[in-house]
Amino acid sequence: MDDDAAQQLLQHNEAMKQEAGMDRNVFADLARVDCSAHVEKKNGFSYLSWPFAVEQLRKHAPDAVWAVKRNENGEPFMVTQFGVFVEVEVTVNGITLSQIHPVLDHRNKPVAQPDPFQINTSIQRCLVKAIALHGLGLSIYAGEDVPRDVAAERKAEAEAPVTADQAGEIRGLIDQTGADENRFCAYFKVDSIDQIPASRYDKAVAALRKTQEAA
Repeated sequence: MDDDAAQQLLQHNEAMKQEAGMDRNVFADLARVDCSAHVEKKNGFSYLSWPFAVEQLRKHAPDAVWAVKRNENGEPFMVTQFGVFVEVEVTVNGITLSQIHPVLDHRNKPVAQPDPFQINTSIQRCLVKAIALHGLGLSIYAGEDVPRDVAAERKAEAEAPVTADQAGEIRGLIDQTGADENRFCAYFKVDSIDQIPASRYDKAVAALRKTQEAA
């Protein structure tokens, strides 16, 4: 192999590595999106808003494309002995993944002879699930509304103690109201004011101010 060929091969391999890295980053970015505010509950099932899913897909992967699969007659559905199905494929960074979804009614029951509205609704749901294969909202279909790492971050934030300024404000209110600091800490199940969770700061201040107003 001559030097030029070797250099071309190295450049090709580097490009492949960069492309693979980009794919992983897009999946990771989509998987980390907090979808909890856009999840709809219906008949015990969770659904992600399809406009939100498309918006996030285009935001994180502007070149992404999707297509609704059609039967031999050009119709956007497939009739089988088990029911009517739709299929949507989504391509992100050259990787195409497809999802098949049954056409269901408002009770999530299969429909033997669906109307256009039911077919369109199933296509939208199928599109969202196909996007989920690329990371967005995937945790929803695993029985979670919030990605695990986002939930862990929220839990850590909720359990983090109050800041020094917040602790100082609470102590100031305790002095002003004449409250018993030990009993106050015992109520919040902590050993000191500095250990009160930041998530309970508002409650602590509100309780002391209420006592102050009643005095």
